[in-house]
Amino acid sequence: MAINTNLQVTPLDNVGVEISGFNINEPAGPEVHAELNRLWLEHGILVFRDQDITPENQIEFSRIFGELEIHPLKATTSEEYPELFVLENGVESDKPNTAFYDGEAIVNRLAWHMDLHYTGKPNRGALLRAVIVADEDGLTGFGDLTKAYETLDDATKAKISNIEVAYKFEMQRTKWRFIDNTGYAPGPHSPKTTAEIGFPDFPDSIYPAVVTHPVSAKPVLEVVEQFLDRVIDPEKAGMSNDEADDLLRQLVAHTRKPEFHYWHQWRAGDMVLWDNWSVMHCTTGTKPGVRRLIHRTTIAGGQTLGRQ
Repeated sequence: MAINTNLQVTPLDNVGVEISGFNINEPAGPEVHAELNRLWLEHGILVFRDQDITPENQIEFSRIFGELEIHPLKATTSEEYPELFVLENGVESDKPNTAFYDGEAIVNRLAWHMDLHYTGKPNRGALLRAVIVADEDGLTGFGDLTKAYETLDDATKAKISNIEVAYKFEMQRTKWRFIDNTGYAPGPHSPKTTAEIGFPDFPDSIYPAVVTHPVSAKPVLEVVEQFLDRVIDPEKAGMSNDEADDLLRQLVAHTRKPEFHYWHQWRAGDMVLWDNWSVMHCTTGTKPGVRRLIHRTTIAGGQTLGRQ
């Protein structure tokens, strides 16, 4: 039930809402905090514009939505503010994050994914804050997997109700089985192993194809193209391996439908919060040398949605 506050809620394109009438630099009472959490749970994606934000304010605001998680790699966090995960383009670190799409070099283009999905314990969500905005490109896409499930036909819902899907952590995009690699070529510095970026070799993670959201209790289509590898024991669901692969291709194509997506065009003073338990995201990337800086705070999960 909505709480009577001064928050103004405007629907975004297709999914999510923009929140206005709110300044994170001013104290807000528990009623506003509760309403923000309700809106986040209901819509999955919240956008805040025109905020004059400091790192301290971002961290404090993020804690409205839960305990914060600190990224394990020190190289990606702020030394002064360890809760901040730093996403930066236009620097030396562009090299391993550069690949080619139809012959054009692009930095940090990311396929549709859910954060830490490969661990079986994805974080609850995250807040991105625009510090330096790219002059062009650099969009972030968000896809609502609750709505993706809701719009499946009954026969498909029945087919996926008791199957599990496996995700295989793999650095080389060309080995991802259900991604569209048309026009893609790795860059000369693209990492080939997890060790090259300081990550361990993760075991496969396994999820129900439909996960019940731990807070809203709504069903979520747990099929995302990045690292998706196979259906577990498809014969138990009366399918061959080929039929199971066809089903996954069908589901991935369904998640790519524009009606489930919101694309955020960044401008200075923007913040975007998303629910990582029900929303996938991706990035279009930027051209090499384009300066872009995003500060991210991450809401800890505390729930194991899959298994390894």
